[in-house]
Amino acid sequence: MRLLLFLIIYQCATNSVNTHHVSNPNFILLMADDLGIGDLGCYGNRTLRTPNIDRLAKEGVTLTQHIAASPLCTPSRAAFLTGRYPIRSGMAAFSRVGVFLFSASSGGLPSEEITFAKLVKKRGYATALIGKWHLGMNCESSDDFCHHPLSHGFDYFYGLTVTNFRDCKPGQGSVFLKGVQKSLVIPMQIAGITLVSLAIVHYIGLLKIVQQPLSYENLTQRLTKEAVKFIGRNSNTPFLLVLSYIHVHTALYASKAFRGKSKHGLYGDAVEEMDWSVGQILDVLEEYNLSDKTLVYFTSDQGAHVEEISSSGEVHGGYNGIYKGGKSMNWEGGIRVPGLLRWPGVIQSGAYIDEPTSNMDIFPTIVRLAEAVLPSDRVIDGHDLMPLLQGKVTRSKHEFLFHYCNAYLNAVRWHPGNSESVWKVFFFTPNFSPEDSNGCYDYHVCFCHGGFITWHDPPLLFDLSRDPEEKVPLTPETESRFYEILRVIQLAVDNHTRSLHAVPDQLSWDNLLWKPWLQRCCSSFFQSCYCDYDSEGSLLEVHSG
Repeated sequence: MRLLLFLIIYQCATNSVNTHHVSNPNFILLMADDLGIGDLGCYGNRTLRTPNIDRLAKEGVTLTQHIAASPLCTPSRAAFLTGRYPIRSGMAAFSRVGVFLFSASSGGLPSEEITFAKLVKKRGYATALIGKWHLGMNCESSDDFCHHPLSHGFDYFYGLTVTNFRDCKPGQGSVFLKGVQKSLVIPMQIAGITLVSLAIVHYIGLLKIVQQPLSYENLTQRLTKEAVKFIGRNSNTPFLLVLSYIHVHTALYASKAFRGKSKHGLYGDAVEEMDWSVGQILDVLEEYNLSDKTLVYFTSDQGAHVEEISSSGEVHGGYNGIYKGGKSMNWEGGIRVPGLLRWPGVIQSGAYIDEPTSNMDIFPTIVRLAEAVLPSDRVIDGHDLMPLLQGKVTRSKHEFLFHYCNAYLNAVRWHPGNSESVWKVFFFTPNFSPEDSNGCYDYHVCFCHGGFITWHDPPLLFDLSRDPEEKVPLTPETESRFYEILRVIQLAVDNHTRSLHAVPDQLSWDNLLWKPWLQRCCSSFFQSCYCDYDSEGSLLEVHSG
């Protein structure tokens, strides 16, 4: 009887640990840009030093089949924030260009979309996005901010409304010359002014551009400093922080403390500086005794950009491990991304989960933990990760995942409930250039239609559980269930297609092109929109090996 009583008390104590602070935790969501899954020590890299990111894996859960909803920045980030395939919000392009290129474009994340920031803000959370946004800014005037982070649930914003480009850093070449120059007839003098600006929104709600054009000097330190200050200001209230790194999208940069220190050139320097920043965030959580009250998530918006070669011939793209392809492709190298989650005392530590999961799963996970209500008027494609993370279930709820190349359904993943197999079919694949390469080097990225792709009839079929490198397509001769698998997947595609509704195309040419009346300038436009109010004083101390 005493033994039974002891076991009951022990079980209750264990349950109390697992449920402590399960409601209304803080959330810190760390997103790298173009980071390869093979760039991190916790995913097998032995030459890049990422001890702080690896610490998340050691103290939390490593998702080994974590899938970005798109292999491009803009649609992937839209899916991450809304828990929905970007095709549902109009954030998937029918044209060649699948991302926003200018801060003065009129497209962006529609106001009708509901982000997790909007929902947790209603629950009393302080919310901030620091770093890259890339989901639009204005609609009709330079100050309507219809697509801005402030209009999507964030109280505080400090960062870039678009993205980092090689064109913005002298001597780094041009992404336009290879990829989109044939399609965009816009003077490059204007592009140089409008591509990127660093803007800050103070927590009191005032918008101020503090630096234009962007300076790379100590940029990661400045972003990290803002994140640390936000955590400190809100240490006594629930908060949600999205720290969206500029690393390691080109143009690459690294501060003096990290430059030349890695074994992989400037790219490695950038990765190791980002790891330093992650360490600063984990340290400040400990300083305020918030580690046990905070769910930390680390990922990348898509896989490494394998075609990134500097003008001097140095490799500026990352490493996707054993996986084929990279950014802009739905081969595994383009969509299988790091997925690390840590919440001491609540989720498992040192665990590996090989089930299919998606960056769209963060939306319902956060909403439910914040005790907010999931929208009932729309399809949410993500699933709550907590049962998997706590070991309460062993199977993902994602039986099917649909992989879009811009607005075109490119591939489908099927993980049957009664099987360990993960089937993946491709309806079309990009034409690599050169043919024997692992990417589209002649165009800088792979495209999704016309002469840039090859259609397959029947579709290509792989079993990722046996062939994760996607080397050998299966045939009716090598897989007896070949046509049955294709039939089931086609039924899933039909059901998925019926759930889609026509929405405005946010990435149409009209919405993509630069509009002078939407351009924000911190000085006269005729003075090249120049300003630099951002102080470089009191930067965080940097330690590098």
